[in-house]
Amino acid sequence: MSLTLVATPIGNFQDLTLRGLEVLKSADMIIVEERKESTQVLRAHGITGKTYLELNEHTTREELTELAAHCETKNVALITDCGTPGFCDPGADLVRACREKKIAITSVPGASSLMTLLSLSGMRLDQFVFRGFLPAENESREKAYREIQKEKRAMIIMDTPYRFQKMLSEVAIHFADRRVLVGCDLTQATESVFDGRGKDLPGVSFAKKSEFLILIYPES
Repeated sequence: MSLTLVATPIGNFQDLTLRGLEVLKSADMIIVEERKESTQVLRAHGITGKTYLELNEHTTREELTELAAHCETKNVALITDCGTPGFCDPGADLVRACREKKIAITSVPGASSLMTLLSLSGMRLDQFVFRGFLPAENESREKAYREIQKEKRAMIIMDTPYRFQKMLSEVAIHFADRRVLVGCDLTQATESVFDGRGKDLPGVSFAKKSEFLILIYPES
């Protein structure tokens, strides 16, 4: 039958598109990242009683094959905890598995933390590097910072909320004189944005833990 990737809100539940809402309501099955997290937005829009299966970093190859098999016989929607499935998450594996089976695949776009942050920059960024998550292990992480310090174009880096404070300290050291834009809890009531030099980050009052992205502006 089909697989439809549906972008879900990055914070504010009202940012689910009308088309996305229609797809989720009519889906025979919804594949989620983490049941507890992913279904919050569904319940907020009155979508209940669906069959839910999980797809995340713990999904085995055999389980992935089973998920793709469901897409052969049902209209399946795929969502992630927030944002667009298939981008920086295991949804890409399911898309590839379904494409190999020649299953119809559609993507329903929506809210994007990446585009939201870029729109807040006040700068026309025709080119940028999405570096994404840096390694968690300290030695590899330090090596990654040394590599990206050489990049003169704008860059987007990110990490888990648990390493928010750690990354702020690292950016203050490695990009002390570069201008940076930090977006925290974008679209939520607790949203906060900082635009300034990396070396000024230690003096900014941020939440201890926050969903975030950091834009490092191009080197001037």
